[in-house]
Amino acid sequence: MEAKIKQLIEDVLREMGKESGASLESSAPQLPAEEPLVDLTKEDLKEQLLVPDPSNREAYLKFKGATASRIGIWRTGPRYLTQSLLRFRADHAIAQDAVFNDVSADFINEWGLLEIKTKCVDKDQFLTRPDFGRELDNENAELLRKNCQAKARVQVYVADGLSSTAVEKNAKDTYLALEQGLEGHGIKVGTPFFLRYGRVPAMDAVAEILHPEVTVVLIGERPGLATAESMSCYMAYNASVGMPEANRTVLSNIHRGGLPAVEAGAHIADVVKKMLDQKASGLDLKK
Repeated sequence: MEAKIKQLIEDVLREMGKESGASLESSAPQLPAEEPLVDLTKEDLKEQLLVPDPSNREAYLKFKGATASRIGIWRTGPRYLTQSLLRFRADHAIAQDAVFNDVSADFINEWGLLEIKTKCVDKDQFLTRPDFGRELDNENAELLRKNCQAKARVQVYVADGLSSTAVEKNAKDTYLALEQGLEGHGIKVGTPFFLRYGRVPAMDAVAEILHPEVTVVLIGERPGLATAESMSCYMAYNASVGMPEANRTVLSNIHRGGLPAVEAGAHIADVVKKMLDQKASGLDLKK
């Protein structure tokens, strides 16, 4: 019945078009052309002058240029301006993507890394059971033993952590610079690999399996509204399960708006050299 009604309406409109000498297309209302969508996240917040008529424009922009915080975004009544609210929501969406998306298989395969995982079966469990992200099951532990060098002076691996975006943007360049820096010190690196659903303390389990002197993990940081691309590097000398957190050394804010990846890799190499010389890490490491 519905099809017959539609057909009847089309026939009537067609007859009306013939009588008026106009086609259905020409009689249809013309809709305005859609404007292309603008990616708000491409705009640099540090360069936006959102305060109307600031008394000191230069000082205001200088202040904004020194931080990624949202300064002077103005308001209408008690509410944010529409532009500021939309940017906030866009940055929040990027942060959520960094947490909930997985590091792509293409990224791992192009690098040629062995992939293992913690006891987490999926991303939901990784986010709700941090304890599972600190441990490896027997199958993945055996994969490490079979495919990675044991008792290396330095073992470096990559873990997704809480930002897949950070890993894909920074891990490879950081690792290559780190490897080159260590080679300059005459230090060889063990077999790199990728650990999916990994928390920071998983490095302790890795260390007990491979027994390196220094264990280094490049891991995605918890993203925020300033950036979702920030990565950290955690290092420990003779790491072991249950060791104090004070025994870890960390270098954070590795991203294009903070410490660039290549520069971070070179710096990490120098820190690792100190650890090997002093046989210490964390609070025990002397500057």
